[in-house]
Amino acid sequence: MNSTADKLEQFRALHESGCFVIPNPWDVGSTRFLQHLGFSALATTSAGFAFSQGRPDGGVPREMMLEHIRTIVESTHLPVNADFEGGYAVEPEGVAESVRLCVATGVAGLSIEDSTGDRENPLYDIALATERVRAARRAIDEAGGGVMLTGRAECFFVGKPDLDDAIMRLKAYSEAGADCLYAPGIRTPEQISAVVTAVAPKPVNVLVGSASPLTVAGLRELGVRRISVGGGLAMVAWAGFVQAATQLAEAGTFDGFLATRPPADLNTIFREDLRKRME
Repeated sequence: MNSTADKLEQFRALHESGCFVIPNPWDVGSTRFLQHLGFSALATTSAGFAFSQGRPDGGVPREMMLEHIRTIVESTHLPVNADFEGGYAVEPEGVAESVRLCVATGVAGLSIEDSTGDRENPLYDIALATERVRAARRAIDEAGGGVMLTGRAECFFVGKPDLDDAIMRLKAYSEAGADCLYAPGIRTPEQISAVVTAVAPKPVNVLVGSASPLTVAGLRELGVRRISVGGGLAMVAWAGFVQAATQLAEAGTFDGFLATRPPADLNTIFREDLRKRME
């Protein structure tokens, strides 16, 4: 198992050049299977974990989320980036306290969002949002400084698809100390290219959480450094489960089981993984 210092170094190196996919597991099994497939890093998903606990996205309390993040970190030798939502606080001091706790889980990176959860006022004022990122940066630096901080502009996710506003926010977060910038919801090559250009030379994360004409190769050509899938993989798993369970409940048939059998031999994969961890 790689040390936390090794993971920090590996994760930072991944952001220096090229383009990599950072898929999002939601439990230990999905974590270890993604590791088996050879990905270079992983990221948690707030939605994927919340649904596994019978909670809505955003409905997981801080202590439960911290324990989940620690579990994922301890389940893999890969660097893990934490989807840390809004830092579980409004004021910068509270964000800093939460970030210190998250750093202690052994993560290689974490993200802070600027959404409020209030439908009437879905985004923090840019001044406060920037201070929240600056507080997160300070907390990371005081803890040793190795954890990468991602600043997220949630404009497109909260129904305010204003590219100029998103770019203005990302630039402010970059100046406040964010290492990586992320505007989930941008989808067109033009939008993505504009964000990459605006925050250069800082790396940009792009979310592709559903079927899309975008490809890894195409995003690489646009200058994207990191590609995440959010709750996309968890939703694929839930889709198969819901279809099979609904057919069983409503029609009394078992046809859904045939369509959802995994093509991989999970027993063999997890048995080998367990053997290696016990050596």
